[in-house]
Amino acid sequence: MTIQEILKKRIMVLDGAMGTMIQRHTLSEEDFRGERFKDHQYPLKGNNDLLSLTRPDIIKDIHRQYFEAGADIVETNTFSGTSVAQADYHLEDIVYDLNFESARIAKEVAVEVTQQDPDKPRFVAGALGPTNKTASLSPDVNNPGYRAITFDELKEAYKEQARGLIDGGADLLLVETIFDTLNAKIALFAIQELFEETGKEIPIMVSGTITDASGRTLSGQTTEAFLISVSHVPILSIGLNCALGASQLRPYLQTLNEKAPFFVSAYPNAGLPNEFGEYDQGPEEMGKQIEEFLKEGLVNVIGGCCGTTPDHIKVIAELVKKYSPREILIKA
Repeated sequence: MTIQEILKKRIMVLDGAMGTMIQRHTLSEEDFRGERFKDHQYPLKGNNDLLSLTRPDIIKDIHRQYFEAGADIVETNTFSGTSVAQADYHLEDIVYDLNFESARIAKEVAVEVTQQDPDKPRFVAGALGPTNKTASLSPDVNNPGYRAITFDELKEAYKEQARGLIDGGADLLLVETIFDTLNAKIALFAIQELFEETGKEIPIMVSGTITDASGRTLSGQTTEAFLISVSHVPILSIGLNCALGASQLRPYLQTLNEKAPFFVSAYPNAGLPNEFGEYDQGPEEMGKQIEEFLKEGLVNVIGGCCGTTPDHIKVIAELVKKYSPREILIKA
């Protein structure tokens, strides 16, 4: 059964936070270096994506925990898996390998868990994060026309990442945590170009992030404007993640529900961070807020972002059994 067929029948569950789970391990510089990077001349601690190469045991265990909690889809450990982001660690040359291995180990776990429960196929979403550069805004307040990166540079970076994810076995691609829609449009252009070159296509999910109570992305778009900006691409789903907790995300999901000719996804944070940057919202409290989305029929895919754990996903996975998925009322 294809993911499109499943989405018409039931709400699917996405996994929770990767970073939150990695932080449960007390990892040293040596864990990030492993044998392969032991002589790398720059610090690597904090480069979580690198753990797919140096501590794949940890990443596989996290994927397994989310599947066992009830997730249908896990994201690859590649949020910063572009050459643009890896440049901070002087590791641009390992990007293809990083994405390939991240997808491969996630797929390995997905196949293993699916074999144990064939009636519930598990999927791998290749995660493409927003990068640490913005194509729409100038980082120099004295020169508004300046850009830290070009269209072509971003396109090649996303294309390289997508190629590694697809070759590694990802079932779909997830362009996520979009704060600058131009970055997302470049990512989608790169993916479409790659599809044309290889003759292979997989579904694409798109997820933006509302940065504050204004209801806009960092580059200034409303939710509806964001939707319109990416609607030229035949995507599987559009949605919102990160930045806000479930209760704050609700009005923007209502907009997508009313306007989107695609499936709708949401994976909010576990509330808003406290003064220490930590997330206090427990699984039950978050579940109550997410249940409001489900009652209103706002979503087709639901999961968790920052601060969420397998315990949160377990609660969500139980809740979705009681509700029907959102129906697409507008035809693409």
